[in-house]
Amino acid sequence: MFFRVSEGGNSLKRIGVLTSGGDSPGMNAAIRAVVRKAIYHDIEVYGIYYGYAGLIAGDIKKMELGSVGDIIHRGGTMLYTARCEEFKTLEGQQKGIEQLKKFGIEGLVVIGGDGSFQGAQKLTGHGFPTIGVPGTIDNDIPGTDFTIGFDTALNTVIDAIDKIRDTATSHERTYIIEVMGRHAGDLALWAGLADGAETILIPEADYDFDQITYRLKRGQERGKKHSIIIVAEGVGSGMEFGQRLKEATNMETRVTVLGHIQRGGSPTGADRVLASRLGAKAVDLLLEGKSGVTVGIQQNKLVYHDIDEALSKKHTVDLDMYTLSQELSI
Repeated sequence: MFFRVSEGGNSLKRIGVLTSGGDSPGMNAAIRAVVRKAIYHDIEVYGIYYGYAGLIAGDIKKMELGSVGDIIHRGGTMLYTARCEEFKTLEGQQKGIEQLKKFGIEGLVVIGGDGSFQGAQKLTGHGFPTIGVPGTIDNDIPGTDFTIGFDTALNTVIDAIDKIRDTATSHERTYIIEVMGRHAGDLALWAGLADGAETILIPEADYDFDQITYRLKRGQERGKKHSIIIVAEGVGSGMEFGQRLKEATNMETRVTVLGHIQRGGSPTGADRVLASRLGAKAVDLLLEGKSGVTVGIQQNKLVYHDIDEALSKKHTVDLDMYTLSQELSI
């Protein structure tokens, strides 16, 4: 063991916080919560810039109350973020730990997705107290109902679909909209249900292409002028699906790939509150002597799980919602 926090947190005097991987709206609110909760308990906080790459490079600065003023409403992350292949190696991890020792940091809060949690898992394995806070628009972290950024991204997607529907109606076209989510279909499913999409394609459920074309033609026959199809990026390319659909139906189709617009913007109230609660909970857990766990929310109650468990479980979606979306789009 390189470090140890005594039970009750009496010896904890200095912690660090970093954001890693893809940014998500609400990360700043989480950083703010970590910093102010720690200072409230008379603990010094050090911000680690550019994720694990910054940790290895020693890009670390002490944070004060004012350091996190006026950021709760801002998207992105004030600590910046970066991918870091070097930290996947033992040598890279040891460099990071040496920097933590150099600055006297006794515990670390990592805000990010599963890749970030893998780094936190490595630090825990080396004996360094680390807590994971789920921040990703994909909503694909097991052990929590929602991740920081998902609600904001969802509302961004809904707003975009609303605007596209106006054009789809005016021109009587079928629109295919590709949304983010990597291997998870939450964004596509929730946005599709909220916006009344005729078809939703997610990686967690198989689809019948012939059934999709049948439903489109049936809708056309009863006078339907336009259709919206949501494709999660984990299923495949929206452009390719649109071309295939056009060839099969001879319908006029247009494809929109929403891309990184989904990651930006001011976080919603739900994300600000979630981030504040999870960030503060992470500090509480360090004070209690916990390590190697991730915080989350289930049925509106704060929870925590072993980080190994979170990384070993497979993300799932609510397939009842998927069935409902099909029933409502007849």
